[in-house]
Amino acid sequence: MQIILLIIGFIIIIKASDLLVDASSALALNFHVPKMLIALTIAAFGTCAPEIAISFQSVSTGNGEIAFANVVGSCVVNVFLIIGLAAFIRPIKVKHATIKKELPILVIITSVFAVLMLDSIFNPYTSDTFSRSDGIILLLLFGLFIVYLIQMLFKKQEYSEEEKESIKYNPYVAIIIIIVSIILIIFSSDLIVECAQNIAHRLNISEKLITMFAIVIGTSLPEMVMIVTSAKKGEFDIAIGNIIGTNIFNICIVLGLPVIIYGDVLLTGFGAIDIIAVFWSSSLLFAFARSEKTIDKKEAIIMLAIFAIYYIYLLVEGY
Repeated sequence: MQIILLIIGFIIIIKASDLLVDASSALALNFHVPKMLIALTIAAFGTCAPEIAISFQSVSTGNGEIAFANVVGSCVVNVFLIIGLAAFIRPIKVKHATIKKELPILVIITSVFAVLMLDSIFNPYTSDTFSRSDGIILLLLFGLFIVYLIQMLFKKQEYSEEEKESIKYNPYVAIIIIIVSIILIIFSSDLIVECAQNIAHRLNISEKLITMFAIVIGTSLPEMVMIVTSAKKGEFDIAIGNIIGTNIFNICIVLGLPVIIYGDVLLTGFGAIDIIAVFWSSSLLFAFARSEKTIDKKEAIIMLAIFAIYYIYLLVEGY
């Protein structure tokens, strides 16, 4: 029964992600706004909903390290595994505006996040703690990101006649499909994670592996399916924008907000390798996007290799 439910969960998430991509594209075309805006907001927030639920639940119950591990893991998985897979299937074209604006914003926020993890480097007598003041810094950065999104909202995007003719849904239908798709994505990702955990327990697989694969990769499934779907359809703005938006939401809101509300999180299980992995996730994405404005198969293989090395390291170290 658990295997059947797992398969049903995958079918739902794949179909819902397919609908979300089409509806997001239609919404942008109908309102003459950049597709990147829809990807950075509605799509990103919708696909990171599982992480939000886990983060608030874990921090509120005193298990803040789970929230932190989920955000760190998601940032790494979203770039190295998901973008890597999508670019391997079909090279991802990145617009000049994305390289000039959205990606630098992600690099700045990720770099600040990495620095905030380094308390013991600046003061050897203190332990690494993610405090309320750290959360406030991230929330302020998110505020600047919102200002940028508002500016983008007032920039009308001109689309070709061919693009206008390809509109699948009117604005009202597109909005309904987006809402229903997000609900289905949240439901199916929860179902997949729960079934994976139950199957793992029955097979006597360790909690460590369950957390690494069922939780981190499981909650990243919405992004994974949506990005691969977007890349296959040639909707590159939605593909890259979804990852940029999701990682910014993860760092600033999924982690920053519950820490501000519930208090400090002690970072006992995180080291230099985790910090480097998080920093590289945005820096390499930016560097690869700048090279000929395309993330090609060769760069995709490098991303997938880094993901594999990092996860092997986690297995060896027993995180």
